[in-house]
Amino acid sequence: MITAQARPSLYAGHVLSLQKAASILGAFSAEQPEWGVRALAAHLGVPRATAHAYLAGLTEAGFLRRTPAGRYRLSWHIAEMGAQLTAALPWFPGARALITRLAFGVRAVAFLCILEGEEVVCAIRERHPDADIDLPLDIYLPATATASGKILYTHADILPREFSACTVNSITTPDEWRTEVARVRRRGYAYSIEEWVEGQCTLGVPYRHGDQIVAAIGVQMSAERYLREERLVRERVLGIVREAEELA
Repeated sequence: MITAQARPSLYAGHVLSLQKAASILGAFSAEQPEWGVRALAAHLGVPRATAHAYLAGLTEAGFLRRTPAGRYRLSWHIAEMGAQLTAALPWFPGARALITRLAFGVRAVAFLCILEGEEVVCAIRERHPDADIDLPLDIYLPATATASGKILYTHADILPREFSACTVNSITTPDEWRTEVARVRRRGYAYSIEEWVEGQCTLGVPYRHGDQIVAAIGVQMSAERYLREERLVRERVLGIVREAEELA
């Protein structure tokens, strides 16, 4: 019997398990389509036994397949789910193409994030070969410490239940949050300067479908580059998005 006291820790355990599974799936890409247990464990910084357990579980669930060489690849079940998602979201193909344009137009990591309830989920990321940071693996992002979270929470009128103190620059009080929301509404975009990850910055803008904001999109790069090229990066991102909206 699960007691009332046990439920929160059990829920937290499920969330952590989902995040670990998501980080493993997120490690597969066009540049790295296959992983062995040892290499993946080193890449994610987890014990080999943990990586093996998750790889085996995801394979049994149909998300991965094992190659004759004993390595792992994404299964076609993932592609099928992606096709179902695309069919359910008519704006998704255009957004996917826009992320590619942003990545190559700004030479950075480009992203698209959506809201699932109050969770900020990174649905797409693409990295230009010349980007000065690696492709992040996080799927669930801290709403109050990221540009995408600020945009999505602002336009959905969601008040944060808590503040994520990821770095010394993170927003940690309701007053700071209200000031940031007013700034996002006034400017029409959001930025995060070393608030989520030290040494990195993000710039995000709303992505609209019809008269609705359905996602947040933007770019992520080193703080050194962003602070050096802030105006140029902002103008480039806003110009690419504006052009895409005019053609839609």
